[in-house]
Amino acid sequence: MPPLTRPAALPAEHQTSAWPLALIYAALIVFASLFPFEGWRAQGVSPWVFLTARLPPPYWTWFDVGINLAGYAPLGFLLALACLRTGLPRATVWLAALAGALLSLAMEYLQIFLPRRVPSNLDWLLNSAGTLAGAWLAALLEWLGVLARWSRFRARWFTPQARGALVLLALWPWALLFPAALPLGLGQVWQRLEEGLAELLQGTPFLDWLPLRQAPLEPLSRASELLVVALGLLAPSLLGYCVMRQKWRRAVLSASVLAIGVAVTALSASLSWGPTHAWEWLTPATQAGLLLGLAAALALVALPRRACAALLLLVLMLHLNLLNDAPLDAYFAQTLQAWEQGRFIRFYGLGQWLGWLWPYVALAYVLVQVSRREPPKIDP
Repeated sequence: MPPLTRPAALPAEHQTSAWPLALIYAALIVFASLFPFEGWRAQGVSPWVFLTARLPPPYWTWFDVGINLAGYAPLGFLLALACLRTGLPRATVWLAALAGALLSLAMEYLQIFLPRRVPSNLDWLLNSAGTLAGAWLAALLEWLGVLARWSRFRARWFTPQARGALVLLALWPWALLFPAALPLGLGQVWQRLEEGLAELLQGTPFLDWLPLRQAPLEPLSRASELLVVALGLLAPSLLGYCVMRQKWRRAVLSASVLAIGVAVTALSASLSWGPTHAWEWLTPATQAGLLLGLAAALALVALPRRACAALLLLVLMLHLNLLNDAPLDAYFAQTLQAWEQGRFIRFYGLGQWLGWLWPYVALAYVLVQVSRREPPKIDP
């Protein structure tokens, strides 16, 4: 591959989304690597003992090899892309690879203090190789001009201040990967938060201060489930509308949101219950909710961006209120337990916190947008 030249930068008023995405991804790797954060203790051996262990280790699978390579490749890609957009074309690949290797080394070092995690020199090598592969992919796409075309595409389709919304839209499919009690139902966390706080405050006088629910939660009606699904689809569409100008592009976005939401939810169901049950979540109420959400999104393509932001606030608050007034059923609790204790433990932190926090972060983002003085306009 010829030496990289300085990339075609985004217009001055546009800010790259690669840095915040890279930092978020690195934080999620840290969470997934150290989960469940329990039982920290010294093992009586050097924390660096894994570096001199024999290769390959006694117990490994091709699944572990693939996960370690694939898990760090996006980090390398995002770090390299961020470096390219910062104007460091020659050092891009090696800076990204070094950062990923050091992060992986730190995670393996800390895992020696966690009884449920096993540090491995093979994991470190695979993680480093995955980071390098991701960085080389970014460099290759830059050399081929693909990234420059994305920059031009972003400048045409989105407003200059679109970075926050683009980051949230990019994280939305990952948030859907973690099992949800209802399709597209992100943010259902209050029941588990109340139970966790009650357990934490047990035996203390502060337990009486906790405003616990007096009556048990009632399951949602079919109409409420339909509305939850519709609002779950409408929210990312309206988020995109907040940073998009033309109506036909908004319509394309809403159709894309529907396709991605259905595909990722089917993948999540397949991972949770097996490929034969990948589409069992697509009940008549869910199908009606998806159609209602798409119809509402298409009907709102002409709404001004500030009005879209204000409506998105209402959509998110209603969505969260409906979800958090519904109980978690027993089958869903079993699914969460399988994710927490089974082979998905590496993904548990990655998906759970995204699924819990995505709507609340979107809510905070939209509040900032609504508070701005300049009224946004939409192209005819």
